[in-house]
Amino acid sequence: MEDTALFLLTVLIILGTPGPTNTLLATSGAAVGWRRSLILLPAEAAGYLVSILFLGLVLGPIVAASPAIALTLRLAVGSYLLALALKLWRRGTVLEDGPIATVRPHQVFVTTLLNPKAIIFALGVVPLGSPHVWIYLLAFVVLLTIVAFSWIILGAAMGRVARANGQERIVPRVGAVAICCFALLIVASPFVR
Repeated sequence: MEDTALFLLTVLIILGTPGPTNTLLATSGAAVGWRRSLILLPAEAAGYLVSILFLGLVLGPIVAASPAIALTLRLAVGSYLLALALKLWRRGTVLEDGPIATVRPHQVFVTTLLNPKAIIFALGVVPLGSPHVWIYLLAFVVLLTIVAFSWIILGAAMGRVARANGQERIVPRVGAVAICCFALLIVASPFVR
């Protein structure tokens, strides 16, 4: 996709769509505020860049040739997201000395690395064959930062409301339910046609 306006609009729409990474960003914003959540932005950018480059240049052709590999990858991604959802749920049941539901950069990195949106970016949006691919990747990272920051701000606002109502434990649980739903969609989507 080498039409610049179409590329930018497509990236904004896909990145803005709710998903596992955005859920983690909003959960972190709600739990620890927007300033302490900024550390997650480089983790998301790195996860997407590694995934897009690996999928687009190496794994994409292999997965396209083998439905069994694609199914195995879906099951692995779904399993990881279910384990992550369970961790978030448990953090909602025990209040430690610090804030609950602290989302760590490695969780955002791995979740983004496995995010199905990366497949769309790698195989249909980012023109990896273009001589100007680095400009597209730089634009992608700028848009990603803007969208990710917006999700963190949205989460921070929801967290303030939850704390004001004495419901801070609900924040990680809502995130856990959302991530669990994404995991089930990823695993079940090939079977529902």
